[in-house]
Amino acid sequence: MRAAIAAAEVGDEQRGADPTTRELERRVAELLGHEAAVFLPSGTMCNEIALRLHIRPGGDEVILDRTAHPVVAEAGGPAQLAGAMLRHLDGDGGIFTAAQLEEVLHPPGDRYAPRSRLVSVEQTTNMGGGRVWPLRRIHEVLALARERDLRAHLDGARLMNAVVRSRVSASEYASGFDTAWIDFSKGLGAPVGAVLAGSRELIDEAWRFKQMLGGALRQSGIIAAGCLYALDHNVERLAEDHEHAQLLARSLAQLPGVEIDPELVETNIVIFAVEDAPALADRLADEVDVLALDSRRVRAVTHLDVARGEIEAAIGSFERALA
Repeated sequence: MRAAIAAAEVGDEQRGADPTTRELERRVAELLGHEAAVFLPSGTMCNEIALRLHIRPGGDEVILDRTAHPVVAEAGGPAQLAGAMLRHLDGDGGIFTAAQLEEVLHPPGDRYAPRSRLVSVEQTTNMGGGRVWPLRRIHEVLALARERDLRAHLDGARLMNAVVRSRVSASEYASGFDTAWIDFSKGLGAPVGAVLAGSRELIDEAWRFKQMLGGALRQSGIIAAGCLYALDHNVERLAEDHEHAQLLARSLAQLPGVEIDPELVETNIVIFAVEDAPALADRLADEVDVLALDSRRVRAVTHLDVARGEIEAAIGSFERALA
């Protein structure tokens, strides 16, 4: 990947003259089943620009799971940047139903309520534990969204994990949404970058918000080259991360004081409960990098920089720390 970055052909991205970035945008648009795409520095910026595209400031509402990234990890950006209200659904591992969505929709023309405007789906679920939205469930949610004149957004930060796990194509998951994106700095292993896709009209407008938020770049091909390399070399190997996560989950389930159901670990995120999560994370700090989500839950993520031997070593560290 570093060799590809060093050899990248570059130009001025703001003028549409960086050939490597343009090729990445073309490939992602095709991959996700959309007309056009725009390269962005981060997935958070993809979400924030997408919300700004769909939301009319002044009371429009985004409906999403309570654990979704814009709720828990974007510093209140939806309110500040899009003027959006967030309506939380209590899904199962981050996955909600069309019935749950319908229950919270406000009647059209209700002057007293926020205007139900956008539904957002996260594939795979992040704080929901890396769960994969079934295609049937996505179709049900999208059908209701169309029936009720809602727009739909796919947060596809780990979409390719879902593709590898389910063998459903990225376009089957993403093409029914008004906007969708994938991240390259997660399991795909690039140092920087995400790409937001949609109609040509929406992506033209996304460019305006990209400029407004300071995300326009110059010779971005050196970054885009790493993303192209990831598409060519690092997608199928995500299955290794899933295997490692299963190994970790099954081993943790055998340790005293750990609460986890390995059957719910579908991709590369392992969330489990212990008596004191912050204390465990502190004891592991010099050996294993985990995140205490709250007083009891711990999150561990497998990726291409963690080999099977390191998973086995981590299991030993967990055993000692929990003893």
